[in-house]
Amino acid sequence: MREIYLDSPNLGVIEKNYLNRCIDSNYVSTVGPFVSEFEEKFASYLGVRKAVSVQSGTAAIYMALYELGIGPGDEVIVPVLTFIATVNPVMHLGATPVFVDVDPVTWNMDPEEVEKAITSKTKAILPVHLYGNPCNMDDLLDISRRYGIPIVEDATESLGAYYKDKMTGTFGEFGCFSFNGNKVITTGGGGMIVTEDERKASHIKYLINQARDSDREFYHSEVGFNYRMTNLEASLGLAQLERLSDFLVKKKGFNKIYREILSEDPDIEFQEQYEGAFSSWWMNSMKAEYIRGKVALVQDKLRLNGIPTRRIFMPIVEFPPYKKFKKGDYKNAYDIYETGLNLPSSTLNEIEQVEDAARIILEVLRNEK
Repeated sequence: MREIYLDSPNLGVIEKNYLNRCIDSNYVSTVGPFVSEFEEKFASYLGVRKAVSVQSGTAAIYMALYELGIGPGDEVIVPVLTFIATVNPVMHLGATPVFVDVDPVTWNMDPEEVEKAITSKTKAILPVHLYGNPCNMDDLLDISRRYGIPIVEDATESLGAYYKDKMTGTFGEFGCFSFNGNKVITTGGGGMIVTEDERKASHIKYLINQARDSDREFYHSEVGFNYRMTNLEASLGLAQLERLSDFLVKKKGFNKIYREILSEDPDIEFQEQYEGAFSSWWMNSMKAEYIRGKVALVQDKLRLNGIPTRRIFMPIVEFPPYKKFKKGDYKNAYDIYETGLNLPSSTLNEIEQVEDAARIILEVLRNEK
């Protein structure tokens, strides 16, 4: 079997052409036309008023919370099952993360747990569309409206996903995206903040450029940040955006294959979607109770067969800086972590490769029963 990839980026001729155009223009840093073009086309794709490019998905989450005035004494509700970059910005701002368990079927933030966690100090709700799968935004928006608490969406893994005809990242006060090398599309690094609030978008754009006043030479009225995207990154993003629809079709096809083949084993379960939700399937994932305590062993056996996999994210409260915030047993999150795996999902793979990989995965898993 040809090499199969877990989450490697898919780059080709279109990307080379855009990068060459950028280099030929000599606008390779943060000044130049490619950044604004990428922002405009990204906003148009999502159907939002404004998009502001930044240096990473982490920077996007940080700036969104910063713009909301989140700081010491404030609480931000986050799912306990996510990548660490969702939560670190909360700590950087001096605020307190409040962790909630996830739904056992969709693996996403449980709205009932969110409502239980609200206090007078809650200043934001930060849902994560885990592995590209949209959260239950109806219930989360209802909670947001009733309590007057803004939502900042971590849509870093879910570009192209939608919930009831609306794209993820467009429900909350802000939506945050990542273009890391392993995401649905990549700029090498980079991220994006989207919003309907043009005033807040302009202020964030100002802040990430060292709060530099364009009307006064090297005058800075606020403490700013150097979180700008470069034109080189944006040119790569423009190329990837042209290929996004093809990437999404491929990932959907991979998901169908995994479900068809792995469902021959009735004990294998998958991350499921809410009614009306359509995942980007950034990472196709499964779980099986009988591999509890043996996940690393299964990974080793798959690796020997040429199949790379990845552990489900460890619940954040297991990490030393966050142990003190553990306020429950988070049963569902731990169950998913202890019995689950991410499967090869890179769009570099071909359908036939994924079919072969799925059969090997099925055989290896059956041997663990």
